[in-house]
Amino acid sequence: MQSNFSTLDWMIFASYFLMLILTSVILSQNKVKTSRDYFTGGNTMPMLAVAISVLATSQSAATFLGGPEYAYKNDLTFLGFYASAFLAVIFVSKVLVPRFYEINAITVYEYLEHRYTETSKRYAGIMFLVGRLFASGARLYIGALAISMILFSDIIASHVAISIAILMLGALAYTYFGGVKSVILSDVIQAVTYIGAGVAVLVYLYYSMNTDFSTLMSTLSENNKLKLVDFSFSGGFTIWTLLTGWFLLNIAAYGLDQDMTQRVLTCKNEKEGRKSLIYSILFTLPVAFLFLVIGLLLYIFYQHPEISGITAACVDQNVDGQSVTIFMLYILNEMPEGLRGLVTVGAIAAALSSTNSVLSAMASVAVEDIYRPWLAKEGRDEAHFLKASRVMVLTFALLLCGMAMISFYWQQYTELPLLNFALGVMAFAYAALLGVYGAAIFTNRGNEQTVLWALIGGFLTVLVLQPYVIGNFIDVKVDFAVMMIVGTFVSFTIMMFGREKVFNL
Repeated sequence: MQSNFSTLDWMIFASYFLMLILTSVILSQNKVKTSRDYFTGGNTMPMLAVAISVLATSQSAATFLGGPEYAYKNDLTFLGFYASAFLAVIFVSKVLVPRFYEINAITVYEYLEHRYTETSKRYAGIMFLVGRLFASGARLYIGALAISMILFSDIIASHVAISIAILMLGALAYTYFGGVKSVILSDVIQAVTYIGAGVAVLVYLYYSMNTDFSTLMSTLSENNKLKLVDFSFSGGFTIWTLLTGWFLLNIAAYGLDQDMTQRVLTCKNEKEGRKSLIYSILFTLPVAFLFLVIGLLLYIFYQHPEISGITAACVDQNVDGQSVTIFMLYILNEMPEGLRGLVTVGAIAAALSSTNSVLSAMASVAVEDIYRPWLAKEGRDEAHFLKASRVMVLTFALLLCGMAMISFYWQQYTELPLLNFALGVMAFAYAALLGVYGAAIFTNRGNEQTVLWALIGGFLTVLVLQPYVIGNFIDVKVDFAVMMIVGTFVSFTIMMFGREKVFNL
C-alpha cells in the first residue's frame, strides 16, 4: 500500500513539528532550581490544565487508533471502561489524594515510607518502573505504527524503530529542560490537537455519506452496534468485569500510577488536586465517545456500501503481513488531502502526550524514591539532584525505546488487539500495588518484608495467568479482569502475614 500524502498534507505535518519545536523552546524557559520544582512544578499548576493533562495522558495513541477499531469490530461497550474509571476516580479523590497531600508527597510511593519504611517505598517505586516500562513501551510502539505508515507506507521493524526515535525526540524536547510544568502545558496543546482532529474526521465522515441520521442509527441498531452495556459473562468489557477487574485497574491507574497521579500532585492543594481528577474523567468520557462513534461510522462506510455509496474502498487491513487499524487504513486511503495530514498529526499528538508525561514520572520515582534516599547521608545539593533528574529522563527515554521494539514482536506473538494489549500489560504492576496499598490503608497489617513479597507475588500471579504461560499447560483463557482480581488478592493476602504496624500518620 502506497502513502497518499499530498504536498498539503506534508505542509501540515511539517507545520505541526515546527509548532512542537517553538513551543518546546518557549516552555523550556521555566526556571527550575530544584528536583521538586522539576517534578511538581512548585505546586502552582492551574487545576483545569492539570485535568486536561490527565486526560491527555490517559488518551494515548492506543485510544486514538484502537477506539475506532473496537467500535468497528464490536460496539460501544468500551465506553463502560470510562464509566468504571469515573467510579474509581471518586474513590481515589476521597481516599488516596488526601493522604498524598498530607505528607506533601512528590511521588505516590512516599506513602509507604510513612506507613512502613523507606525501603518499602523503594520496592514500590521499582515495581512502578518495571510495570510502566512495559505499558508505556507498548503505547510508544502503537504510536510509532502510525508514523511508520505515514513516512514509509509499511510497518517493518527498521521503519518502526525510526518512528519510535522520532516520537521520543519530540517527547524529550518538552520534558528534559522544563520538567513537569512543560509537560502539563504541552499536554494541553496536544489534547486540543488530537481532539480537534477527531472532530474533523467525524464531521467529514458523516457528511461524506449520502444518507440521513435516522438511516445510520437504524442500520447500526440492526447490527447490534449501539450496545452500551454487556450483561453476559463473556469477559472483555461486560458490566461484571467493569465493576471488578477494570475498576481495580482504574484505581491503580489514577491513584497508584505516578505517571497519572504526578499531575494531581502539582496542584496548589488537596482540594484542587481532587477537583482536577474529577474534571479529567468528565472531559475524558465525551472524548472516548467521539472516537468510538468514528468507529461506528467507519463500520457503515466499509460494511454497508449501499448506504455510504462507497464501492471501491480499500478494506485490506494487512500490510506486509501485519494488521493495521481500520482508522489508519481510512486516513491513508480515503481521506482528502489536508484533512489526512491533520488527522495524522492528531495521532502523533496523542502519542506524544502519553510519552512525555511518562518520562517525567519515571524520572521522579527513580530520583526521589530510590536515588535521593541512597545519597541522603552525603549531603548533595539540589543542583546535583536536578542534574540527576535530567539524566534519568534520558535514561528512561532509551529504555522505553527498547521496550517499544520488544512490544513490536510481543504483540505479533500474542496477536492481541491494540487496546487489550496496551491495557493488559499494565496489570503486572497494578495488581501488586493494589494489594499492598489496600493493606496499608485499610488494615494494620504488613511490614517491609511483606511489601516486597506481596509485590513479587502479585506480579508473578498476573504473569502466570497470561495466555502464553498458562496456555502451555491447560486449555483455558483467563480474562484480564480475573487477572487483576486474583493478582490483587494474592498481593493483599501476602501483606496479611506481616505483623501489625501502627500508623505513623
